[in-house]
Amino acid sequence: MSPSPILELVGLHKAYGSLSVLRGIDLRVWPGEMVCVIGPSGSGKSSMLRCCNRLEESTGGQVVVDGTDITRADVDINTVRQRIGMVFQQFNLYPHLTALGNVTLALRKVLGKSKAEADKLGMAALEQVGLVDKAGVHPAQLSGGQAQRVGIARAIVLQPKLILFDEPTSALDPETVGEVLKVMRQLREAGMTMLVVTHEMAFARAAADRVIFMDGGVIVEQGPPAEVFGAPQHERTKAFLARYHAAE
Repeated sequence: MSPSPILELVGLHKAYGSLSVLRGIDLRVWPGEMVCVIGPSGSGKSSMLRCCNRLEESTGGQVVVDGTDITRADVDINTVRQRIGMVFQQFNLYPHLTALGNVTLALRKVLGKSKAEADKLGMAALEQVGLVDKAGVHPAQLSGGQAQRVGIARAIVLQPKLILFDEPTSALDPETVGEVLKVMRQLREAGMTMLVVTHEMAFARAAADRVIFMDGGVIVEQGPPAEVFGAPQHERTKAFLARYHAAE
């Protein structure tokens, strides 16, 4: 592994008024690693993820992305976000744009690429997620799984150092979950660094390099999937996973 993490969280805190949702998170994500974050609703998983690209502002600590402390006041966050892809729970596609238009928007508006160059890169990204045939289709005509794959293509087209996934399958019907997880596995095999908040326990167990269990705004336990799922050390982890095993 590289001596330098792609993402490093140091003493990360987040509070909404008197409610503390992150209470000193320390985390490193290494190049090419897929880290899956699991835990009950309200444990701070999504807040942590959104602090990683400053969609939410932390109230303490550091977020270092590819060597840059993005919590500094003088950081150009828009430049930093070009290195951090984000895949949302609800897709967040522009309804008036085609699939290709959604994928190429940042290439044209942020990076200033010509339409021809942006379209070429956009089509390559759509090919990577298996949706070249949907390039001219608007989001309303896509299934949930297809819309989410467009969201992934939009993230990878900028060739980020890191992609954040915020429960990418929770809004999908069971039939389309598999096609999104397949693309994520392919990205992992291609060496993409990914931090994934998920409720898909079987996916986390099979695909992650490391699993993190969060509860109450802290990391309770982390380790290889076989250890966290097969021999959890903390009583809170055991109780959470017992419900997962019972549902299998």
